[in-house]
Amino acid sequence: MKLTVLVDNNTLIDQYLLGEPAVSYYIEDEDEKILFDTGYSDVFIHNAEKLHINLADITKIVFSHGHNDHTGGFHFLNDQFDLSHVELFAHPDVFKLKIESGENIGFNLTENMVHKISHLSITKHPVSISNNIIFLGEVPITHSFEERIPIGEKKISHSCYIDDNVMDDSALVYRCSKGLFIITGCSHSGICNIIEYAKIVCKTETVLGVIGGFHLFQTGTRLDQTIQYFLDNSIQELYPCHCVSFKVKAEINSRIPIHEVGAGLTITI
Repeated sequence: MKLTVLVDNNTLIDQYLLGEPAVSYYIEDEDEKILFDTGYSDVFIHNAEKLHINLADITKIVFSHGHNDHTGGFHFLNDQFDLSHVELFAHPDVFKLKIESGENIGFNLTENMVHKISHLSITKHPVSISNNIIFLGEVPITHSFEERIPIGEKKISHSCYIDDNVMDDSALVYRCSKGLFIITGCSHSGICNIIEYAKIVCKTETVLGVIGGFHLFQTGTRLDQTIQYFLDNSIQELYPCHCVSFKVKAEINSRIPIHEVGAGLTITI
């Protein structure tokens, strides 16, 4: 598997790419070309061109969840490329209207619109999207220190809104002979919950590493328990990015050396 970071909050030195507070990864696994999230704007398309990645080759698209910093670039992609051959994987809640402080923070297209653009596969359950990569679907809570925290509200009927616990937050897991590599968007489900579920789904205890947002901003008990989980599971290859604050990265790095992440980074496993 080869993963290229198309969009992150940061950019790598001397790459001369653009950054934004968002996520988009281009993943190559055998014949599959997978786009994981589409960022907030068309920045991922600009960066792909600079990196000589042809987005017309995409065979699959996966949304980690429905927030607009992960789905906002989709309509730019649709404007420039024919996606009729592409299969798109998402949790059903990705398409629900999401509101925070009166602002729409969700996907800017409806489920019916996306159905007309690409082959839409909606699922809450784990599903293979390549020979070696699994979309986890809805992630259960297995660690009490990672309870779901509502972010705004989601619309569930014509006039009814409820707290949005971001049940659509999911991840990918790459499975190889050496173990698992986890690919996340924001980890609203909890990074340890995600890893634990990946271990259950793939029936293996060995986790090589993780890249993505951990949705951690403050030091304290939750971070301490998260780091201890990484240590207990011997997870050595950590690539925290996007929604991870500097002081959280520094705290993790003081106990487990982490990798720098930015647009242009390539990981090969």
